[in-house]
Amino acid sequence: MAVGDSGSTLAGRRLAAHLRDARQAVKLTIAQAAVAADISTSVLQRLETADRTRLKARDLEALCQIYEMPDEQIKAMIGLLLKAGEKSWWHAYGDVIPANFDVYIGLEADAYRIAVYQPSIVPGLLQTPEYALTLVENAFPERSDEEHKRLLAFRMERQVRITRRHKPIDLLVILNETVLRCKVGDDAVMAAQLRHLAEVGKRPNVSVCVLPFAAGIPVGNPIGHYAMLEFEDPTSPPVIHVESFTGSMYLEKPTEVSQYVEVTRRLQRHTLGEDVSRSLLRKMVKEFER
Repeated sequence: MAVGDSGSTLAGRRLAAHLRDARQAVKLTIAQAAVAADISTSVLQRLETADRTRLKARDLEALCQIYEMPDEQIKAMIGLLLKAGEKSWWHAYGDVIPANFDVYIGLEADAYRIAVYQPSIVPGLLQTPEYALTLVENAFPERSDEEHKRLLAFRMERQVRITRRHKPIDLLVILNETVLRCKVGDDAVMAAQLRHLAEVGKRPNVSVCVLPFAAGIPVGNPIGHYAMLEFEDPTSPPVIHVESFTGSMYLEKPTEVSQYVEVTRRLQRHTLGEDVSRSLLRKMVKEFER
């Protein structure tokens, strides 16, 4: 399987990152790991840099076993290897990459700038605990309260990237006005959530803009939720994450990315802007507090 050869550079990059981390965790050099797995040092070097190379799934499995990866993670690594050879790829439930192996979280952790459009709910990075818990409980009604709490804790942990002192993520969030009026939880939950959006939008690294109903459909077609992630590493081009009910799609071709760059610009031009959006959020807080 040729990693990075007409296939998904994203899958190859994720595979490379996980293999580097796993090798370093067991304190092996590239040369030592290559000898142990009976593969050439140059192949492993190219694999860890997402460069073009050929590696069979059974050889990757042997390498992962040396790295003491659990079976589920090995399955995910093989899935990434297979996806790296495809011209486009989906990460969806039931696919070769396990559903609980969240590719998006890894990308989010690596990104230095993210632009998000949300037509229906507040994005996870800006959700309050009460708002997020309501969504978690609705999404997983069969799970226990303890499981709900763990899922909530994980979602909240992601938000540290916004408030940390060292290199906080640069975040642009465009919310359709529907988000402000779509009731999640009770009035108190909504008031607290909208107040949080107004406050967090004052941070220098966060921009929250509302696309009002009056803007209509500014791009001529309905737009679903997407996130555009950019990375400091010049060898890592931007990625578009498009989420659906059953899975996620990752777009990385320059023509695809450029379309979303333009869509983001057009949506942003039709928003109320940061200051007016903040005023609307505060007005909505008062309505929910009545």
